[in-house]
Amino acid sequence: MKILQVMAGGEHGGAETAYVDITIAMHDAGFEVEAVTRPNDVRVPALEKAGIKVHTLPFGGPVDVFTTWKLSRIIKKFEPSIVQTWMTRATQKTLNWNALKTPKPYLVVARLGGYYKIKNFSSADYFVANTPELKQHIMNGGIAEDRIRMITNFAPREVADTVVEKSDLDTPSSAPVLLALGRLHKNKAHDILIRAAALLPGVYVWIAGEGEDRAALEKLAADLGVSERVKFLGWRTDRAALMQACDICVFVSRVEPFGNVYVQAWQSRVPVIVSDASGMKQFCRPDEDCVMVPVENPEATASAVRRVLADTALAEIIVTNGYRRFEEEFTKERCVAAYNDYYIEILTREGIL
Repeated sequence: MKILQVMAGGEHGGAETAYVDITIAMHDAGFEVEAVTRPNDVRVPALEKAGIKVHTLPFGGPVDVFTTWKLSRIIKKFEPSIVQTWMTRATQKTLNWNALKTPKPYLVVARLGGYYKIKNFSSADYFVANTPELKQHIMNGGIAEDRIRMITNFAPREVADTVVEKSDLDTPSSAPVLLALGRLHKNKAHDILIRAAALLPGVYVWIAGEGEDRAALEKLAADLGVSERVKFLGWRTDRAALMQACDICVFVSRVEPFGNVYVQAWQSRVPVIVSDASGMKQFCRPDEDCVMVPVENPEATASAVRRVLADTALAEIIVTNGYRRFEEEFTKERCVAAYNDYYIEILTREGIL
């Protein structure tokens, strides 16, 4: 089966990481996959290294007709059965088969990982939502339930091919380390973690991510007197090594429709502290596979850190149950199988397969 994976995408982010992960996973599983995305110094090389042909297009605003024209030519030449679009821009730039009328029919499957306006997805034939609430959001937008499938994200089985020592990041070897992964954006609530660090003498924080809030977060750390203990690592591609080097993964986003990071922590067998944002409330189980704290609450976050550091039995429970959840629900194999089942079902329904 031929699959064309289409994403405009920002420079960095969780959706962009998920796009790369699932595209490579499908390629590895035997699908014939090509990718279309904006030029990018991280995801394009990652996809090409995996052996995937990548087409780069600008995905500009309404006046950018070139992207739609070129994408249509790519579809005609590649002849996919499924064109899977990620987020709004990619879907708006993609013509469905009724509009393009290629010799070989195909279906446009829009994959949503956020609460986008459904009216902007008029070219989509079918939908994928990565949480139950997002599926309901799509239905609330007027899409019939039988045109939507809920398929969660997954975490790759990552084994660190490098070693990160605490000393490499100017951190004492005996110091507890909290790891945060994600864009430097208000929604990710890195400011809450920095404020929690001010309540945790001797605890270090590594923030792996990049974004528009970096200067403000660095200023906050300086104002709180924790600059020496809060390390801004930039965008990293060695998340497995960082997970192995840290003591706790902290993921206290304000807004998080799904949230890949807690699944990555489960896969890495690292205890995780999460906020009660939407994605985590839907999937995480407090005191079983995580410690959950209210959003916008540095005091509760600091208290949770103290609790996990002091209670090794609790930490082990979280690690054991989290890894079991990963194996049962969030592996690459389960995710790819779910997509394959959905593709076969809808292609058969439409008489294409």
